[in-house]
Amino acid sequence: MAELKATVIIDNISVNELKKEWGLAIYIEYGDKKILLDTGSTGIFTKNADKLGIKLSDIDYGVLSHAHYDHSDGMDAFFKNNSKAKFYLRSGTKENCYRNRFPFNKYIGIKKGLLRKYSDRIEYVSGDHRLCKGVTLVPHKTDNLAAKGNQAGMFRREKHHRVDEDFSHEQSLVFDTSKGLVIFNSCSHGGADNIINEISATYPDKKIYAIIGGFHLFKSTHEEIIALAEGIKNTGIERVITGHCTGEKAFEILNKELKGKAEQIYCGYIFEV
Repeated sequence: MAELKATVIIDNISVNELKKEWGLAIYIEYGDKKILLDTGSTGIFTKNADKLGIKLSDIDYGVLSHAHYDHSDGMDAFFKNNSKAKFYLRSGTKENCYRNRFPFNKYIGIKKGLLRKYSDRIEYVSGDHRLCKGVTLVPHKTDNLAAKGNQAGMFRREKHHRVDEDFSHEQSLVFDTSKGLVIFNSCSHGGADNIINEISATYPDKKIYAIIGGFHLFKSTHEEIIALAEGIKNTGIERVITGHCTGEKAFEILNKELKGKAEQIYCGYIFEV
């Protein structure tokens, strides 16, 4: 099993000279492979990468966690800095994600035209997809995630029709390490506890060591956060590393409920196994 080192390039929080924004981008070294998970909501992650000594031109694989602007809109900047890596998206991903916002619906998807512009650099995958040895892309396998989409006020447009948001464009990036499986899921719209259980069911003979990413709790009620914390506790996972759309209040509640097990990410945060 290869060693893993992950560096947060962009997040909502910065404790140093690195730029911050509403978005997430994580650089992952796994053995001799270099992987970029998401690109933030602008191209400023490239400036942080320079300051961190990360050469975007050397990246072997790009992965889009899901089809929202705060994870995809820096893809244009990435492709201008890297001429070889393909970006891996879930099959069926389109530029069609919206959020209810009275009196108008707000577009929150991938920048219009980007998928066509870079069609030669984008790879669509379905099912459990092996990215390289020890690294797999895993889709949601939990039933009725449309209920979570409706609760979050999200939907998609298909041929001018409104359809339920079931987060079928969201995927987990899973690494096999010496301490167990490490899960990256940038917003965990399907529920962090559900995601851990999905990966556990996919790899029943493997231990789940850690989950890293946002948990989309910044608008959640106290009761919803407590329920998620309980669900995470029940999985038996060892490390819970979160940020971006989790929110400061939710993080504090999670950390308390998880007995100090939660860790806050920020620009420049490093995780190693």
